Amino acid sequence: MFDILVYLFENYVDFADFSKSGNQPDSPDSQADTALSRKLTAAGFSEEEISEALEWLQGLKATLPTRQLQADSRSLRAYTPDESAHLGADALGFLHFLEQAKVLSADLRELVIERAMALPDDRLSLGRFKVIVLMVLWSQEQNLDTLIVEELLSDAEPEHLH
Repeated sequence: MFDILVYLFENYVDFADFSKSGNQPDSPDSQADTALSRKLTAAGFSEEEISEALEWLQGLKATLPTRQLQADSRSLRAYTPDESAHLGADALGFLHFLEQAKVLSADLRELVIERAMALPDDRLSLGRFKVIVLMVLWSQEQNLDTLIVEELLSDAEPEHLH
């Protein structure tokens, strides 16, 4: 599924064009009939992967924030035990870094957490978490700094300074 998300990011310049193009189905059953599904199949992705990715993207579209949360810079987001276990320390640390760097606002942070929690994996790798962040930022149609995009697309594990 994550390979498909990266493929879509790399091949569709604008999320609005992607989401309004009619390529996203209204239900998982109609996915095989869409042009996007055919393109993804031709690119070598399995039907199961395509179905999962398109369903996840439908969830992203459905949960896009309609208002801005106003969080005080001194506020602290407490994570539930389920969130902590599912995301892991690396992803939570990376999320904190993105907030401090003003890449993510409070509402986008919540959207990233919601979309990460929507995945069935027990614990997300940092690389997969970065793809989720990339997709959320892409869905907001923000101009992304090249260094941020490179960091989000990198699979390298963080270096520890010990």
